Amino acid sequence: MERTHKAHCLVLTYPTQGHINPMLQFAKFLHHKGLKVTLVTTHFLLNTLQLHAGSSSCNVALETISDGYDEGGYAAAESADAYLNRFWEIGPLTLTKLLERMSSSEYPVDCIVYDAFMPWSLDVAKKFGIFGAVFFTQSCAVGNIYYHAHKGLMKLPVSGDDGEILIPGLQLPLEAVDFPSSLCDLGSNHAVYDMVVGQFSNVDEADWVLCNTFYELEPEVVDWMSKLWPLKTIGPTIPSMYLDNRLKEDKGYGVNLFKQNHDACMKWLNEQPKDSVVYVSFGSGSELGAEQMEELAWGLRISRSNFLWVVRESEAGKIPEGFVEEISEKGLVVSWCPQLEVLAHEAVGCFITHCGWNSTLEALSLGVPLLAMPQWTDQGTNAKYIMDVWKTGLRALPDENGIVKKDVVELCISELMEGEIGKESRRNAMKWKEVARSAMAEGGSSAKNIDEFIAKVVEYVQP
Repeated sequence: MERTHKAHCLVLTYPTQGHINPMLQFAKFLHHKGLKVTLVTTHFLLNTLQLHAGSSSCNVALETISDGYDEGGYAAAESADAYLNRFWEIGPLTLTKLLERMSSSEYPVDCIVYDAFMPWSLDVAKKFGIFGAVFFTQSCAVGNIYYHAHKGLMKLPVSGDDGEILIPGLQLPLEAVDFPSSLCDLGSNHAVYDMVVGQFSNVDEADWVLCNTFYELEPEVVDWMSKLWPLKTIGPTIPSMYLDNRLKEDKGYGVNLFKQNHDACMKWLNEQPKDSVVYVSFGSGSELGAEQMEELAWGLRISRSNFLWVVRESEAGKIPEGFVEEISEKGLVVSWCPQLEVLAHEAVGCFITHCGWNSTLEALSLGVPLLAMPQWTDQGTNAKYIMDVWKTGLRALPDENGIVKKDVVELCISELMEGEIGKESRRNAMKWKEVARSAMAEGGSSAKNIDEFIAKVVEYVQP
């Protein structure tokens, strides 16, 4: 049978919003370039996803594997350790069954692009003789740190007593607060540590290494890591309308785990002056303690700026009683919102963020200054780069108990919205916006790497 596509690529993602979005966006690029693409996630997550009709993601086929918790996903597991142990046991078996079924179909799989969190995917791919490409959803700087931890090339746990630490390939020395949290407190969550460091357990066997960043953002570390593996930057993987506009009508990722307050958000923003609004969101997974939520709330209240604050339903009980009613004339609190549309809106002057990598890339790509309040995982490293390398914002410093107090929140907002630091951060953010667009445009650094990856896959399939 004559092929109607260049190759069939399976894109296998770890089942959280922050991992699905960039990998789905990459899948759209591959489809746009003539590959047949199937996105694979867990049974439970597929039943949870809200698919948006009309999105270009509708051109990507969907399949599932099991994580061992088909009825409830991660929330049904006894612990993070239990979830990952079960997923790592069941996942490879069900992926094998999926590939066996597809091998006798009209479109057998030629390539697997798999989330770096799930290195066992490569082992399965190799059994089938399939091209295997690992996809890192974090920055190269963070990946480099995890690699050094995996190889035993750095002292663990990292502590405040260590002073400044220089990791080969990074652009500046780091202190303990700048490292991924799992490397500082080894005993708090063994499962997370094993997963993030285990990303490099078999990376040497991958046919290709893909990173959701762009070369100009992290040149030193990309060059350093490229000496180890066939590494290519292919990001920022955000909807095309905000970058190169090659995928027409590609305005959103196309899937969501949360119901958005779209109309309320945009109507309110449309009524605000240019650069007047502080947008606040801590992503799909970060959880603030009750004391931190209260300090943040009152810091927003006493600031001179209007604000749009995303508080997920699971976090709403931590908002001070009466707060929403009290700030109704200067603020809007919603359970979820279309973040890209919000960041692209002219009314938004800065973004208070947990510094998840997706949020960081989105802000850089849309020219929005950042107020960094990192919580855990890779966010401290991202915050360090935001302030000291890319110079697109400030880091709100916590007190001795780890709480960013309301007066610090208010002062940082004032600096970013009205001060000289804010002006410089805005200028730098706009510069990165243009660089990000250039990277994804035809002939740009990331666009060329995507084309090279596709050519390599096709060559592997049709030598």
